[in-house]
Amino acid sequence: MLPLAELQAAFARALLDRDAAAILAEIAADGWRAEARLAIYRNNVQTALTETLRGTFPAVCRLVGDGFFAYAAHEFLCEQPPGEACLDRYGARFADFLAGFPPCRDPPSLAVVARLEWLIKAAAGAADAVPLAPAALAAVAADDTPRLILGLHPAFGYLGSPWPIDRIWRVNIVQEGEVPEVDLGAGGVRLEISRRGADAVLRPLGEAVFALRHTLAAGDTLEAATARAVAADRHFDLAAALAELFGDGAVISWTLAA
Repeated sequence: MLPLAELQAAFARALLDRDAAAILAEIAADGWRAEARLAIYRNNVQTALTETLRGTFPAVCRLVGDGFFAYAAHEFLCEQPPGEACLDRYGARFADFLAGFPPCRDPPSLAVVARLEWLIKAAAGAADAVPLAPAALAAVAADDTPRLILGLHPAFGYLGSPWPIDRIWRVNIVQEGEVPEVDLGAGGVRLEISRRGADAVLRPLGEAVFALRHTLAAGDTLEAATARAVAADRHFDLAAALAELFGDGAVISWTLAA
């Protein structure tokens, strides 16, 4: 018999439609062919993972149909199986997979819809955190302000798209009736995704405010975020934007860049 670690690795490969030869030799028939026994486990695992993805990406599933979604999910899970035991966190790279998956190049917005749905899931599952009051920055010396890094609440996410991705998502999460057509040429949107209670909140932002918040969320300094906001709008009011950011309860920590 194979050593335990090798046995587990061979079993995992076989469950994902990869090489099953090594594990088949280790399975006792006991009235059933080894292939049939393995097929039961394989079907259970792949069905569970597909349903996990379907629950996280309902709009993507509605856009492509159940059959094609199952096909794409199977290809994804074979290429990128779960890396941890918590299935609730499975699917973080599904949008990247769809972006590079040749059958999913049309519609081009499909991967962006998946990114939005993952941010919605992340917002819903983010840990609670206590927002900071603006007075917390009183300890920051004026000369240190440019290298200030504001830590944002983990429920806040940001997504820009050349398509009206919020509209596409909204019409495709309705499970009943005909899906209204959305004009992809209607214009793009810059979204902030957060939560209010248990509900996801999608908020369109102006270009400058989006640039500021998106840059801060990426962990860049206030100087870098301000520069990008001013590049978008030379009349950008930093004081007002920061007051609104704190007022939204988005800031939970601060540090200074080295």
